[in-house]
Amino acid sequence: KFGWAHAKIVNDFEAIAWALPNLTPGDLFAIGGGAPKTEAPAVAIGPGTGLGLACLVPRAEGAIVMSTEGGHATMPGTCRREDAVLEHLRGRFGHVSAERVVSGGGLVNLYHAIGGLDGRSTIERDAAQITAAARDGSCPICREALDMFCAMLGTVAGNAALTFGARGGVYIAGGIAPRLVEYLAGSRFRARFEEKGRYRAYLAATPVWVVTHPEPAFVGLQALAARTFDWL
Repeated sequence: KFGWAHAKIVNDFEAIAWALPNLTPGDLFAIGGGAPKTEAPAVAIGPGTGLGLACLVPRAEGAIVMSTEGGHATMPGTCRREDAVLEHLRGRFGHVSAERVVSGGGLVNLYHAIGGLDGRSTIERDAAQITAAARDGSCPICREALDMFCAMLGTVAGNAALTFGARGGVYIAGGIAPRLVEYLAGSRFRARFEEKGRYRAYLAATPVWVVTHPEPAFVGLQALAARTFDWL
């Protein structure tokens, strides 16, 4: 239709990672940490339909982006309550990845698992309805599910920061976090991000932002196109 000779398909979080150097303070909501080290890797991670993860690696000869399937890594539990929820979900899914609990569908999974563990009835709700009921206090199960979701996101984001040495910062993107910035900031997200034993201080210094730009992937695609085509 457009007469192009070829096209390049780019993973959504790869595109978001390319955007990171071009995001402005107005595109970001800070959740703790110190100043970023611009020469260090930076991570883009975020829950939406799934759980995306990519890493931007600065280099003297030009940055590169590593696209990953980190959302499918095994989700760890950090307390007996989470262990019980994950065990409950293993009965349903077998392997419980981070994406099974830290995504839109993951929030739904947490909601039903918590209800099932406690012998409390749950109704069919989507992620937006669970979030709304958690925030207005009308459903204790929804509230616990959303609190657990935020805490687990902190654990996964902290794991990513350690894995990639992301002293350049961790950027939370995707379709869910920008709608929850204040709730996320008041949750155990940051505490769980930093709760890594001997590496607590390392992570305490690592900045985290929620990406509030409405279309960060297109910022990244523009940056990638500019690298590819000198005339842009």
